[in-house]
Amino acid sequence: MTISNFTYTGLPSRVIFGKGSLQQLEAEIDRLGSRRALVLSTPEQRAQAERIAAILGERAAGIFDKAVMHVPIETAREAREVANRLGADCAIAIGGGSTTGLGKAIALDSGLPILAIPTTYAGSEMTPVYGLTENGIKKTGKDPRVLPKTVIYDPELSQTLPVGMSVTSGMNAIAHAAEGLYAQDGNPVMSLIAEEGIRAMAEGLGRVTEKPDDLDARSDCLYGAWLCSTVLGNVGMALHHKLCHTLGGSFNLPHAQTHTVVLPHAIAYNAAAVPEAAARIIRALGGEHDSAGGALYDLAKSLGAPLTLRELGLSEADLDRATDIALSNPYWNPRPIEQKAIRELLQNAYEGNRPA
Repeated sequence: MTISNFTYTGLPSRVIFGKGSLQQLEAEIDRLGSRRALVLSTPEQRAQAERIAAILGERAAGIFDKAVMHVPIETAREAREVANRLGADCAIAIGGGSTTGLGKAIALDSGLPILAIPTTYAGSEMTPVYGLTENGIKKTGKDPRVLPKTVIYDPELSQTLPVGMSVTSGMNAIAHAAEGLYAQDGNPVMSLIAEEGIRAMAEGLGRVTEKPDDLDARSDCLYGAWLCSTVLGNVGMALHHKLCHTLGGSFNLPHAQTHTVVLPHAIAYNAAAVPEAAARIIRALGGEHDSAGGALYDLAKSLGAPLTLRELGLSEADLDRATDIALSNPYWNPRPIEQKAIRELLQNAYEGNRPA
């Protein structure tokens, strides 16, 4: 392997990892110098938000439980207003990418420090990347203000995450690492972390599907999520993420499931242009596969994950429009973006064909 020139700037982060680490929540709020925390969650995770508020007692300013996928700008504005009205001086995001994304939207506008408690494997908590959806278009950006100040990874909190959600959330995390292997601003350190993240997540998910309450397997998945999201936080995105942002923001497809379906096809599209990255993916998934895209497809299939955009609710009639939107403002990609090839990629993802 030849090491090319690169620039690496590490992001500041504080990670508390391990079983029972939620017990350190109050001490971490003290470290932030905060006194009143607004607890964020989705409507479905209101009970977990109430548990956090109960732990904090009088230090809980309130609960905002309206986090939803793709962070509609209207929801972000409402959350900012609530935080201001309640006098919150920090926010605690408990849940997955939707809740963390809402916390980031608050921080982007107000500078309010965010403490993240992930209960899925999405990985948003380790990145300065934010996304907001307005008028059907999802726009992303990077800003150091939105990076959570502290992340608490407690495997016990993900122990009841349904197997299906665990699988798609984990595949979403693998997507971050897989694209990081050939990022325009990639480097050897991130490549090492990416390969280990893919390996740990794939192995952990295999055990979770067999025994959902296996705490050690859940720990491995959270460890993989941390590594995969660290990669996303340090390097740029390419075709895969552009397609998923398009399908999510413009067609309201579910975030993690969309990543799961699209990933094998996007990696197959780029594999010939980045053979070393493709080899790392194959190696991380056991080494006995004909291609990186095929390996990822086989992994998703073995875990019982969705394999088609059709089953996620996309209409075949929408594929042309999705292609046009994705090509209108493309991300950098190692292989040139070709309209006919992208349209074919989406058709294969729609039908669930295994990448050749």
